[in-house]
Amino acid sequence: MPLSAHVVKTVPTGEKHYLTRGTGAYRRASLALFLSGFSTFSLLYCVQPLLPIFSQEFSVSPAESSLALSFSTGFLALAIVCAAAVSEGLGRRSLMSISLVGAALLTVATAFAPNWELLLVIRALQGFVLGGVPAVAMAYLAEEIDPRGLGATMGLYVGGTAFGGMSGRVLTGIFAEYLSWRPALFLIGAIGLAAALGFIALLPRSRNFVRRPGFDPRFHAKAWLGHLKNPALPFVFAIAFLAMGSFVTIYNYAGFRLVAPPYSLNQTELGLIFTVYLFGIGAASIGGLIGDRIGHFSVLLFGLALTAAGSALTLFAALPSIILGIIVLTAGFFMSHSIASGLVGRLAHGTKGHAASLYMLAYYVGSSLMGSAGGWFFAIDGWAAVVAFTLVMLTLAFISACAAQRLAREKT
Repeated sequence: MPLSAHVVKTVPTGEKHYLTRGTGAYRRASLALFLSGFSTFSLLYCVQPLLPIFSQEFSVSPAESSLALSFSTGFLALAIVCAAAVSEGLGRRSLMSISLVGAALLTVATAFAPNWELLLVIRALQGFVLGGVPAVAMAYLAEEIDPRGLGATMGLYVGGTAFGGMSGRVLTGIFAEYLSWRPALFLIGAIGLAAALGFIALLPRSRNFVRRPGFDPRFHAKAWLGHLKNPALPFVFAIAFLAMGSFVTIYNYAGFRLVAPPYSLNQTELGLIFTVYLFGIGAASIGGLIGDRIGHFSVLLFGLALTAAGSALTLFAALPSIILGIIVLTAGFFMSHSIASGLVGRLAHGTKGHAASLYMLAYYVGSSLMGSAGGWFFAIDGWAAVVAFTLVMLTLAFISACAAQRLAREKT
């Protein structure tokens, strides 16, 4: 019998009622989470191609201009910790909906910021509001999707984040070239709002989530501490910090290198380079599927090695080599992130929302701190110093993955 648009078809697995592949509810959930990833990352990273413009218009250094992104990711990291606790009482779906709509409206407000200081304040507030999405989305997937297909679904969600990151960067660059940066941000905010409304219309209600009314600090502290005591999970959190830190560092300062001679790219050309995110979308989905079959840690280690190889390729002066390096780095990073995200749900014992919040906390702290720190290296010794900085982080991430594999004792 066909399902109505409002009925969730689930298949019982023990005491759980999971969404399984092939059902209408599974398809709606997959599309909704894709839209949430798209909206979140297009709104978060739309300022990245504008950093050279901000540096000129507001008379700030490259490292200072990166604060337009780092403030958002830093406050998002702070909010993620709170979001996991709030979602226990408010609900996963409600919190994500409020966050997506609020962040889109704040992006529109950014377009009207009269000075650098207020722009940073709005971006910080936007990051805080967005904190209700990433960790909660991971928790929703871990709770509602059949574990046998979680890798593929998580890969699709991460693919949505890649598509959003690409779209935000590419469209902002094109809009800024022809309309200036303020209309560009206004339009990106409007697109994010449309995606948020689509998410609200599509996402099925939670079936395995148990609401916890009120706020019990002891419960949340015990949950977070329990995950930190898990032998393997802290190493997965370290991977998030280091891999994201290296990825954002390359993307933050590649623009400064490429708008300067001998490349002298304009905003449209710079924005179009970010279409390489398409490789991230494919790598995230493929990595999740392969990980379900041959072992997640094997794919994780390969993804990190690929990220390092891409970073090293950008050292060559030829523009095609730089673009190829960014492609390889993007594919490797999203493959790694897709696998590591899924490992959090598999390795966590209960309170998966809290485990996901710790992962995303490390992820965005890495983006904020390392993304800005990369500016210091760029100022000291140019692009070579930036790449050396990222390779050190990726080496540490690879060591962390090896340690997590050994402690988790996963058969590959």
